[in-house]
Amino acid sequence: MARTPLRPAGAALPERLNCAAELLTGPPDDRPAFLTEAGAPWTYGELRARADRVAHLLTGELGVVPGNRVLLRGPTTPWLAACWLAVLKAGAVAVTVLAQQRPHELSTMCEIARVRHALCDVRAVDDLAKAEIPGLRITTYGGDAPDDLLNRPAPGTPYEAVDTAADDVALIAFTSGTTGRPKGCMHFHRDVLAIADTFSRHVLKPRADDVFTGSPPLGFTFGLGGLVVFPLRAGASALLLEQAGPKQLLPAIARHRVSVLFTAPTAYRAMLDELDGHDVSSLRRCVSAGENLPAATWRAWQERTGLRVINGIGATELLHIFISAADEKIRPGTTGVPVPGWQARVQDEHGEPLPDGEPGLLAVRGPVGCRYLADPRQREYVRGGWNITGDTYVREPDGWFRYVARADDMIISAGYNIAGPEVEDALLRHPDVMEAAVVGRPDEARGQVVVAFTVLKEGAERDAGALRAFVKEELAPYKCPREIVFLDALPRTATGKLQRFRLRAGGLPDGGTESDRE
Repeated sequence: MARTPLRPAGAALPERLNCAAELLTGPPDDRPAFLTEAGAPWTYGELRARADRVAHLLTGELGVVPGNRVLLRGPTTPWLAACWLAVLKAGAVAVTVLAQQRPHELSTMCEIARVRHALCDVRAVDDLAKAEIPGLRITTYGGDAPDDLLNRPAPGTPYEAVDTAADDVALIAFTSGTTGRPKGCMHFHRDVLAIADTFSRHVLKPRADDVFTGSPPLGFTFGLGGLVVFPLRAGASALLLEQAGPKQLLPAIARHRVSVLFTAPTAYRAMLDELDGHDVSSLRRCVSAGENLPAATWRAWQERTGLRVINGIGATELLHIFISAADEKIRPGTTGVPVPGWQARVQDEHGEPLPDGEPGLLAVRGPVGCRYLADPRQREYVRGGWNITGDTYVREPDGWFRYVARADDMIISAGYNIAGPEVEDALLRHPDVMEAAVVGRPDEARGQVVVAFTVLKEGAERDAGALRAFVKEELAPYKCPREIVFLDALPRTATGKLQRFRLRAGGLPDGGTESDRE
């Protein structure tokens, strides 16, 4: 089968298309596909053979038929990626979840997605079994049991991919649950290739000799794109790390000569203090998404490494990044411009476009759209053909888009509109601050007051007065935090996204100490 060639952004793909077959077609058998910290690399030939073997087992012994939803759970490994490809080749629907998610979360997602089959790393099976999901057939991989997926006899012949339509559902990705009940987002086979042929092709511009790595797990679409779809579409390789925190990423970059890095703003900031003694000279591309990238973090990384981080905004609902910029087009403090193939605008709550320079709701449309699975919130996200991301943005007169805040994170205090990320950026310019999160807390006199939660570098003094004085030198007085809370760590989801609702809820998070209030 010949690979479908890359197409201009927004160009239609064939009506019949299996994205897994497309991603596995093209590179020579002996080219490395996946690397790990232990064991020999997987070549493209080995990846194809192993994915085909799993596909044979799925559609044979395990009884999976096209359209069945198959849950995938485990650490980031080549076998998890091979299982994902096998599910799609078999015409089934991949529901990749996080190894950190707990039984009640897994139960909810399986209920929403109507999952009846699961392929699970044997090390992550306990919580899935504890979920006691009715009718779920769990097959483990990576264990010693005779019925383990990898120990079952299977044909060694190539598996002919199911002839799926381009707009058949390939995967269901769940939002990361920062605000409540997760939403299942359906994506088509063509969507998987669309994100590679837009953001990856036109902004990232990967090469066949690139080595990708990063921190996001494959249950997070940021990681699925950056660690599987983009490298395979380019015929490149990816280093898949089971442990991918800042302390693991830096030595791994040096050992494997990684050239393309995907991680979150907090990781870039944490790695700044660990750079000494680590060789990052192989890096040529650094991508940040998941949360807004503060200008202070961008500049600090560029000063230390010479690398210009590619900032981007994406969404599980739209699969990957849709606004970004690279190389000399990057402007610190802005997200960028619409990725080729995408359109974006800023509008008011009634759907009317706003003038440049005026903050409003970000609306985007392009080759991928939001399709919630049986969720009334679909009407809130898609309005008039535009996807409303829930972010407040400003479009500059020259077309650049600048992040202001999540729409529900704007703080209104004594009549002033205060963007939490602006205050966070000021706090992060203090040399002792590692992380910062700013929220509004109800106040009888002012409506809301600004509360800052900060994580300091090891050994730094928790001096709220000095920190507040620093911010007053950076921002107008009305934007300065009236309360500062010191934490050992900020509350985050398993994908690393900040759980602001926990900070707004009141009370003092674990490990926190609160300053005197101003």
